Amino acid sequence: MQYYTDYHHHSNHSFDSKADMEEICKSAINNGVQEICFTEHFSVNPNAPTYGHMVWDKYLLDIKKCQDIFKDKLMIKVGIELCEPHLLKGIYQKELKPIPLDFILGSVHNLGGTTLRRYMNANPDKDIYEDYFLELRKMVQAADIDIIAHFDLMKRYAFSPRGLYDFDKHKDLIADILTIAISRDIGLEINTSGWRTSVELSMPSHYILGLYKELGGKLLTIGSDSHHAETAGAGFQQAIDLAKSCGFTHLYTYSKRQPTAYRIG
Repeated sequence: MQYYTDYHHHSNHSFDSKADMEEICKSAINNGVQEICFTEHFSVNPNAPTYGHMVWDKYLLDIKKCQDIFKDKLMIKVGIELCEPHLLKGIYQKELKPIPLDFILGSVHNLGGTTLRRYMNANPDKDIYEDYFLELRKMVQAADIDIIAHFDLMKRYAFSPRGLYDFDKHKDLIADILTIAISRDIGLEINTSGWRTSVELSMPSHYILGLYKELGGKLLTIGSDSHHAETAGAGFQQAIDLAKSCGFTHLYTYSKRQPTAYRIG
């Protein structure tokens, strides 16, 4: 029997979600998920929209409450999604040191001090995909994270006005990022949220997943990136099929930031 996990989910502890944690857990169980990791947005940058939203004591208390309620039906882990964690690294380390995290996602949501969409609109003549990947490389080089969230996120914003990026054009830079990630035991997620948008593609693309496997990458998680209870675990079978098609035989869960493999059925 396949073990189903969702290692990227947001609740009302994130600034952009109103989803109740208990309702998410109920939905996850109904949708066949056996393990979920909450990964709320967190930033120490005062200019970021998520700044100041997280109340750690309340977050941990709500997770403990859900762990008690659903202990026989759902494994629940404590995670976080850090925005540009390579910037203000020392402050991140100080803030997170006392928090008993199981899992850390790292993401790039901003470029040049503004959101990806605003950066793209303000720079019509720039190769915004290259700029994004260059910033992603900086994050992977320096940040203390476990998994790179939605590796090619820029396509969510650039797809309609500019189209998809040319994988071959950016392949060397992408390979460099993946090589650095592998050397630092940082993995990738298959983020299924792209299948629920007009892009209709996973993040990252199968090209990047295939290259990651070719370069020796192993650490791989699946995340819905859902901000609503009803889409907990959304797309996980499609993600498993994608992982298999790229040659992966295992996916991973995390506990106290240590990965454990489980076989793809």
